[in-house]
Amino acid sequence: MSEAVDTDDVLEALASLPTLAHPTASPDGDEVAAYYDVTGRNELHVLDADSGERTQWSDGDVPRNARWFVNWSADGERVFFHVDEDGDEQNDLHAISRDGAVEPVVEMDGQVVLNDVGEDGRTLILGSSRGGQMNLYRHDLDTDETEKITEYDRATGGAVLSPDCERVAYTTNERDDYDNRDVYIADADGSNPRNLALGEVGAESAPADWGPDGQRLLVGDNSPDLGRVGVYDTASESVAWLGDDAYEESPTAFLPDGERAIGTRARDAVTVPVVYDLETGEATEFDLPDGVASFGGAGNPILGDDRVLLTHTSPTTRTELVAYDLSTHEYETLVEPEYGPFSSEDFADAEYVTFDSDGVPETPQAAVEHDPYETFEIGALLYDSGERPSPLIVNPHGGPRARDTKRFDLYTQVLVSRGFSVLKINYRGSTGRGRSFVRELHDDWGGAEQGDVAIGVEHALDEYDWLDEDRVVVFGGSYGGYSAYWQLVQYPDLYDAGIAWIGVTDLVDMFENTMPHFRTELLETYLGTPEENPDLYEERSPVTHVENVDAPLFSIHGVNDRRVPVSQARIFRDALLDAGYEEGEDADFEYRELGEEGHASSDQDQKLRTFRLLDDFLARRVGTEPAGVGADD
Repeated sequence: MSEAVDTDDVLEALASLPTLAHPTASPDGDEVAAYYDVTGRNELHVLDADSGERTQWSDGDVPRNARWFVNWSADGERVFFHVDEDGDEQNDLHAISRDGAVEPVVEMDGQVVLNDVGEDGRTLILGSSRGGQMNLYRHDLDTDETEKITEYDRATGGAVLSPDCERVAYTTNERDDYDNRDVYIADADGSNPRNLALGEVGAESAPADWGPDGQRLLVGDNSPDLGRVGVYDTASESVAWLGDDAYEESPTAFLPDGERAIGTRARDAVTVPVVYDLETGEATEFDLPDGVASFGGAGNPILGDDRVLLTHTSPTTRTELVAYDLSTHEYETLVEPEYGPFSSEDFADAEYVTFDSDGVPETPQAAVEHDPYETFEIGALLYDSGERPSPLIVNPHGGPRARDTKRFDLYTQVLVSRGFSVLKINYRGSTGRGRSFVRELHDDWGGAEQGDVAIGVEHALDEYDWLDEDRVVVFGGSYGGYSAYWQLVQYPDLYDAGIAWIGVTDLVDMFENTMPHFRTELLETYLGTPEENPDLYEERSPVTHVENVDAPLFSIHGVNDRRVPVSQARIFRDALLDAGYEEGEDADFEYRELGEEGHASSDQDQKLRTFRLLDDFLARRVGTEPAGVGADD
């Protein structure tokens, strides 16, 4: 370490490492707005895109949790941001100006999400669940009027306005196939919607950006299986696909010249930006170190004709904000990564490993008996704490439509700092390998993907003799929390403890109480409805098999969670008590609800609270000596 750190202070030092989130360029490309908690609290900062000079605009006016993105007004004088109540994600839209003045812009029931800001200076396109399902609304900043412009049964979003603000492109699904997503273009008031029919039925298409001429639309589609990027011409009603279909790729934006576009490419456990030549269709990768590079999600990444804004990170390097020059393929750092008392050498690197899995491990299946599934090569990341022998934590990712990558992960480094090696598995259903791999999880939650996780643990224990098979823990959040519960009831012989954080336990209750767009786009898409598949909903709910829990369990849940309601944790707790399990620090399970928090939080104080809860439980229930980050030199 660059400075000595007492092990008692390591958790606080890790939680206090500043995080930069959601960088987005101003319309003229001269400034960048981002959330940054360098002061100890999340605040909105604006920096000069050339000099990197940074100014703090907010003073406690923005949310403590930086989950939701920010966006500039068309004139570059205000920044829009989302406001909820203690993490409940029932957002309203507010704006902050250069002098720090904050005012509400759109306040509605349900969840409000800003989709796009019109170049005319008065039009906003929003998604809102006010009417039940997530649909689109148009807000006029001059008149302060908001009108609903779509009325679909399934969630509608990803909307982008044409440069003249007369048309809007968006994605939704009107077909019987739940897997399907189509791109539509409509007039800005929602009239005259037209399905572009970009790909085959059952594939997923989405718009990303309008070209500067207002005639072309940058789109993504996964009809060939791997995601691809294309340009749709509204005049000829035709689409030209880019790249060579060798990797999963996603579109981001046109460049100002209209002759190039940028996107990202998934390769094993890394993410690489690419620039497309629209005339030849060829894609050129950015010249960046191995890791994960991102254009900032919903924000504007364009700094100029040849400069773009992105973040870059790796397992041992924290996020840095960079300006990349496409004419030279060189970049400069606008915001250096912060390490506090640490250096990048203090953090554990990730080894990318693979193993074959047929979804049925050697460990007995206690809840549901499965026959072998199709065998896949499964990728995983292993972080070595350096302790010998080392306890192991398997940490399944959330989503489930997501993947673990070679990026800096604070929770992983916290666990390594306490002496645990960490295994992160991209089970079938993960992204980055095409839609057929994603859909292996359809109608099979708690099936082959959980077998992949267990086989990954078995593989690691067999392959690395320095791992301690008597100290194996499962820990996950969100769908990873579902995985933690399920691993404990399906493979109890494999684990010595488990931590389920904001996890799903009762699929019927989840269906009834989650937000409408999660109900349709997550549960119905993956499992159908409880009326259609009642046996599946019951069989694949961890609470159905609660009597199989045979290791200390710690259940943690935010009281304001609207994605995975706190009822999920309460149902499992009550079922444990009804089954004769005892609650307490020295008993069968432990339970904690987190106030003023929803579906996790990036706030430093709230992260530290969670770190301490994890550390205390693991120290008492599993035991280890601090190693890796913060270990005594």
